[in-house]
Amino acid sequence: MSGNRRKASLVTTVLVGGAMLLTACQDTDAGTDAGAPQTSPSTTAAAGAATPSGSPAATAGVSGGTGKDNKNGAGTGGGTGGGQKPVGQVCGADDIAWNTKSETQAGGYILVVAKAKPGISCTLPAVHPTVAFGSDGTEAGPAEQSAGKQITLSGDTAAYAGVNPKTTSANGGKELDSIIVAIGHNDPDPVSLPVGTITVDKPVVTNWHTSPKDAVPSQ
Repeated sequence: MSGNRRKASLVTTVLVGGAMLLTACQDTDAGTDAGAPQTSPSTTAAAGAATPSGSPAATAGVSGGTGKDNKNGAGTGGGTGGGQKPVGQVCGADDIAWNTKSETQAGGYILVVAKAKPGISCTLPAVHPTVAFGSDGTEAGPAEQSAGKQITLSGDTAAYAGVNPKTTSANGGKELDSIIVAIGHNDPDPVSLPVGTITVDKPVVTNWHTSPKDAVPSQ
């Protein structure tokens, strides 16, 4: 009888121990699951929607610098105003809208009229323009002994110079129908201006003037 009790007591002890071990394992699994980060489809979707590609936060680092560059003209040469010369810079022949008129005073001469092209402001130097004739490059000498004044061309402001193509009284000379005008000898873009048929022999040209009356050359 005492043997059966000891056997029953041993079985009970084994069962109780097994139950306690099983409970401990379950608690450990539950603790592990509770400590692990949980990721659900709704959480993932929310994270992706926080910074969409079209949002200000996503585009600030990309388009912000480009927009600034476009505004300031960086990298495109915009700092000089799309081809305009700085105020006070010497004019070139290609900065000017040219015109010529045939006048009868002082034995006949050519009035050269110069205006700055739209959007350009530049200065004519205080010397006479460089005027050449024919394929041999015959150049007009100065018709005035004194130096002229600088003239700033902008808007409707005009400058005038008078060209006398023939200062000699003898017959002869070259028959031409155009003149070459430049702003100084170093002007890279001289222009050819039609003047009708003229006879050229020891030509002269005045300084630039703001009034056409002052641009009448001597014979």
